[in-house]
Amino acid sequence: MRSRIQEFLKEDIGSGDITSELVVPDDVMARGRIRCKEYCILAGAEEASVVFKELGAKVVMVGRDGEPVRKGDIVLEVVGTARSILAGERLALNFVMRMSGIATLTRKLVDKCRKINPDVRVAATRKTTPGFREFEKRAVLLGGGDPHRAGLFDAVLIKDNHIRISGGVEEALRRARKGSFTKKIEIEAETPEDAKAAVSAGADIVMLDNFEPKEVEALSKELRHINSDILIEASGGITPDNIEQYAAGADIISLGWLTHSVKSTDFSMDIEKI
Repeated sequence: MRSRIQEFLKEDIGSGDITSELVVPDDVMARGRIRCKEYCILAGAEEASVVFKELGAKVVMVGRDGEPVRKGDIVLEVVGTARSILAGERLALNFVMRMSGIATLTRKLVDKCRKINPDVRVAATRKTTPGFREFEKRAVLLGGGDPHRAGLFDAVLIKDNHIRISGGVEEALRRARKGSFTKKIEIEAETPEDAKAAVSAGADIVMLDNFEPKEVEALSKELRHINSDILIEASGGITPDNIEQYAAGADIISLGWLTHSVKSTDFSMDIEKI
């Protein structure tokens, strides 16, 4: 995390904060407070604290990531040179605004779905912001969701193009099973026939892609009849408005909405000379 934050600071500050260097004396000390402007599940406060520490300021964490905060609550206080606080202000706010938005939406959707199925998992996807994935995935976790795979390197997920290129569901699974015996194998299915073939061929997880909620519920029963241990993931076309309709039939509901369409939470930072 620290190295990535250093990269972000370098991107923003570049050769120097020319505005602060022109108008703020280098020996002026200040206090800054990040304040929440709407209810949310807090996320990104830890990252924001690292931002200011990297700039030489002292930080007091007032809020705790993963916990709810109300409008008006102070979540972080920082003391240091005015220049250091001004240099880190925007990056710190970007972290808490973006990550809190993701955590808040995730918690809302998890709560909705678990009223129907207490064991269902709401998961993210790889539809993330380049360079910011680890933070977006952490925000999902803080909201009570599942981050899903981190990238192409840590899970076997056979998708439609893999199936097409390799020669079909059974052949794709055969190749995956032959090449890896230590990892669970997930395969995407676009038709009921492909889903049944995948379970019969030994898949551990079947992703039902772009199925209607009633189709997922009905097909899940058939798939569990073939293999009672199969995990069923619903994905594709799922939004905050229809997600709970998938809860009855799926073990996992994944949606890119958590990271590609979420609204950031509103925070501000007040800085005063001391």
